[in-house]
Amino acid sequence: MSTEELDIYIQPTPNPNALKFILNKPVKLEGNSTYRSPIDCGENKLAYELFKVRGVDQVHFFDSSITITKFTYENWDNIDEPLQEKIKEFYPDHNPDYHDPDPEADRRAALTPELQDIEKILDKTIRPGLQGDGGDIQTISYEDNILLVKYMGACGTCPSSTTGTLYAIKSILQEEYNPEIDVYIAPDF
Repeated sequence: MSTEELDIYIQPTPNPNALKFILNKPVKLEGNSTYRSPIDCGENKLAYELFKVRGVDQVHFFDSSITITKFTYENWDNIDEPLQEKIKEFYPDHNPDYHDPDPEADRRAALTPELQDIEKILDKTIRPGLQGDGGDIQTISYEDNILLVKYMGACGTCPSSTTGTLYAIKSILQEEYNPEIDVYIAPDF
């Protein structure tokens, strides 16, 4: 690790329950990681320690940012300082070149050719913005011109995910894939 001091800048996201903690050092060199519970963190001790702050719902690592999604009952004024303290305490031992198991690669390999094509379009258009704000999207099914998607991370509780973001996804896919496509959020089971 370099001896450069760790700086943390806090940036809001479209989701009022998610904040992006931007570091002047990398947290993930390749890809991204979303953790929904301390058990998900595996060997990522920094992510694990962030869950110890009361009110943390999800943790997302991407590039040089950590997006924290909180439960709605918790106030940011109560947790942003403890989160910064945890980051400063545990970052020095964090290796940004870590690799999580990649169930997404297995999931994508099992998709139909149509869903793989749609995923590629989402990869280059929608996904970078969602991941930059601590979220993501997965395609669930595509049948009779109806695409079901599932939001991940901070996008799962973001108010704009059911309006503006969903409309943007539909518009892009109508332009780049199929003018007849309609997009809906898959129900939770």
